[in-house]
Amino acid sequence: MANKTYKSNKSMLYTKTIEILLVEDDLGDIRLTQEAFKEGTVPQNLEYVMDGDEAILYLTKQGDYAEAKRPNLILLDLNLPKKDGREVLQFIKSNDDLRKIPVIILSTSNAKTDIDGAYNLFANSYITKPVDFQDFITLIKDIENFWLTTASIPETA
Repeated sequence: MANKTYKSNKSMLYTKTIEILLVEDDLGDIRLTQEAFKEGTVPQNLEYVMDGDEAILYLTKQGDYAEAKRPNLILLDLNLPKKDGREVLQFIKSNDDLRKIPVIILSTSNAKTDIDGAYNLFANSYITKPVDFQDFITLIKDIENFWLTTASIPETA
């Protein structure tokens, strides 16, 4: 049997900026996420919206978001004003143009019904937000390490 070796994408030279959409209504979590990604090794552009309606407008390039870039990755809170994260996730995964974008649920909830519900709506990952500052920073770095350097994610349109 042939010997297979694993080659990490970390050794690649990144020439393309990864577009990330954060859908989060907590300004503290937005700032923490921005700071954590600033320390990252992968060129990325983090945009954010603060409610479900804005997320859908952003993703469909309507209104103020007509020039928005299609994200390569979406970080989505469940408990949002207006349309909640479940409705946004359902919209994304039922839309032919959006469904292949990986969606990571970042929620304070660790309830089985929320976790199961998110996966039933085809979330790509569900992560419970840590309450500790350093743990949150570590989590964002882990997301970068896996989703932006190890996993292959779709190109933006």
